[in-house]
Amino acid sequence: MRRVFPILAAVVAMVPFSTLAQEAGPYKVLQTVKVGGEGGFDYVYADDAGRKLYVPRSGPAGRITVFDLDTLKPAGEIANASAHGVAIDAKTQHGFGSSKPVVMFDAKTLATIKTIDVQGGPDGILADPFTGRVYVFSHGAPNVTVIDANDGSIVGTVDLGGAPEQGVLDGKGHLYIDLEDKGSIAVVDTKALKLTTTYDLQGKGGTCAGLAMDVKNNILFAACRNPQTMVILNARDGKIIDTLPIGSGTDGAVFNPKRMEAFSSEGGGTLTIVKENSPTSFVVEQTLQTQPRAKTLTLDSKTNRLLLITAEFTPAPPPPPGGRPGRGQMVPDTFSILEVGK
Repeated sequence: MRRVFPILAAVVAMVPFSTLAQEAGPYKVLQTVKVGGEGGFDYVYADDAGRKLYVPRSGPAGRITVFDLDTLKPAGEIANASAHGVAIDAKTQHGFGSSKPVVMFDAKTLATIKTIDVQGGPDGILADPFTGRVYVFSHGAPNVTVIDANDGSIVGTVDLGGAPEQGVLDGKGHLYIDLEDKGSIAVVDTKALKLTTTYDLQGKGGTCAGLAMDVKNNILFAACRNPQTMVILNARDGKIIDTLPIGSGTDGAVFNPKRMEAFSSEGGGTLTIVKENSPTSFVVEQTLQTQPRAKTLTLDSKTNRLLLITAEFTPAPPPPPGGRPGRGQMVPDTFSILEVGK
């Protein structure tokens, strides 16, 4: 049985970012907002039109915490939702959390509308403004569950033959998804809901966990962990244009068309900014020091600022003989939102 938790009411602490060094460049961490709270965390989502920031917190106290996108002060929560990510359909103002079951809510009131039973393990999520559908990604089959944003019905599923992480849309009937375990990009026909092809990254990038797109020029930016690279490729044919170095532990990427920049957020404590000088010329513009475990991000397209999330953890315990390395515990009340801008 799930417990219901009240709206987060803790006072938000504004912590100036003055103690961490950062490489010279146009971007800096403008503020660190310590909001605390229990639970794991994965994706963060900015609804720039509705001016809300959604931060899912997983675990026994699973919920989606909501903040004012302009002030980063608490604005409410959706209880009983141990989700990994959130997507908002702008037309219906229906929100969806990638929990199991998927939670559907009213983005204006934050009231739960219904829950939707799905197969697999919901992880990443993406709203399609062109079709009014929501794509829920799962490492296990079915890899993509497609939901009608209007009524929450399941439209169909797509198997990708790999573990999907982040997806992007071109508005021309194509959904691109990086497959973390395959070192490739899956291409899905959003009308037919079928996998049409995959683009092999040819070993230039592997364990890719972030994907962004310059829609105007049909360019994909795949942020990968092993090797630590951003692979830049043509979305039309999958031809690799360039490969640039990034930091360790990437888990998200976004592209800002206003500034022609791609961003990779990295758990090692860095944010890599890649400048697109032309459709064939790219350069690492800056490597910004953020905080360890700040590995996912979202873009507020109205202000051109980025939001990342992280927390402090105790040192990891030694691994058992022949076992995998352990993981430290989250230090209470250290969960924070980082705001990055010029």
